[in-house]
Amino acid sequence: MIVKIDQNICTGCRECAEVCPAYAITGEQGKPQTIDVSRCVMCGQCVQKCKSYVSCLTHGKDAYEKVRKERNIPDCVEEPLFAAYAVCNLDKVEAALADPNKFTVVQCAPAVRVAIAEEFGEDFGTLTPGRLAAALRAVGFDRIYDTNFAADVTIMEEGTELVERVTKGGVLPMFTSCCPAWVKFVENNYPEMKDHLSSAKSPQQIGGAIFKSYGAHIEEKDGSEIYSISIMPCTCKEFECERPEMKDSGWRDVDVAITTRDLAWLLKSHNIDWNSLKEEEFDKPLGEYTGAGAIFGVTGGVMEAAIRTGYELITKKPVPEIEITDVRGTDGFRTSTLKVGDMTLKVGVVAGLKNVIPVLEAIKNGTLNLHFLEVMSCPAGCISGGGQPKLLMDTDREKALAARKEAIYTHDRELPFRKSHENPAVQKVYDEFLEKPNSSVAHHLLHTQYCLD
Repeated sequence: MIVKIDQNICTGCRECAEVCPAYAITGEQGKPQTIDVSRCVMCGQCVQKCKSYVSCLTHGKDAYEKVRKERNIPDCVEEPLFAAYAVCNLDKVEAALADPNKFTVVQCAPAVRVAIAEEFGEDFGTLTPGRLAAALRAVGFDRIYDTNFAADVTIMEEGTELVERVTKGGVLPMFTSCCPAWVKFVENNYPEMKDHLSSAKSPQQIGGAIFKSYGAHIEEKDGSEIYSISIMPCTCKEFECERPEMKDSGWRDVDVAITTRDLAWLLKSHNIDWNSLKEEEFDKPLGEYTGAGAIFGVTGGVMEAAIRTGYELITKKPVPEIEITDVRGTDGFRTSTLKVGDMTLKVGVVAGLKNVIPVLEAIKNGTLNLHFLEVMSCPAGCISGGGQPKLLMDTDREKALAARKEAIYTHDRELPFRKSHENPAVQKVYDEFLEKPNSSVAHHLLHTQYCLD
């Protein structure tokens, strides 16, 4: 299991059970809680909410050190350790960095750059892509690439798939497949609806597949030499990269995933002075991205990015309004009807997995007709992921999520390109390698069929 509850620390407050969208946490009030592995989707919302902890100050150094070592957390960490936690894979990352036979490639999700600075005392939502790139280079990764680039590629693949389903006949509505916890929820609870999921892999996996194929080629290396690390706001991403079907490059697309909190621990263990770092750029070409890739970090972002590109691919005309505000927000479930040329596109966005069951039931019984449905397990999208900096106070949580969201949209507005198909690096990878969206090469590498029951 990726997400666990330490029963020696849990006080049974059941706040974790209240936020669990899969109803996977059981136990009596005042007694340690248990995770039902068959239901858990590893979203990590329990990790964010948990308030039961062990600390040096309260429980003594020996008790604290025992827990820290059991969880494989670096020696530099002194913060409280909570009952609900996610596995830490920093030992795998450190081993790869120390191995001269491994060429380490790291990618960073869009939500990481609007949250990592909080771990170093900066204001909520501080946007730091330049310092993030500099920090990772200082740690010693060979290439600093970006999940935002892969998000742009995802839009090319997923958007093309949607157009084909709508125009040529296919299973509708098509569901987004970027969120691994959402995919796991469908597999666990609605396996008969798996064909609604887009076959496009998530940006993490698309990035990994490209890094070990096209990326290996431009580095004049074999894919077996590439060790691919992802830094994610999500605790479920390690589960996703371990899925048996995620190896179309010939090797596992992503070798290991760590969270935003893990990254802070990694930087501290390497004595990186975050606040004095000078801004640097992500490596090119696989580190270039658009505003559309950046907004994947908030709920509604995948939908908005898909519309920006889909509209222009279908009509061959500029999208009238680049900011599609109708699909933004965190109000549970919302729908919108969009005119795209001669086509009327009906879309829906679900914010938070707890809101999805009525939507799926309505689709099943025919009372809700949509073409495209975005679902993000975490309530505000990836910015509120289980692997993000921990927010204990509800008031802080509201402020942090609002600030992170605004930072994402500000970043989008400031970038020179705001539509995925305009990304020069994306155009280059299709010209030189993938041929065109949904080509046989692209489909082999970047799409999948989910095989778990």
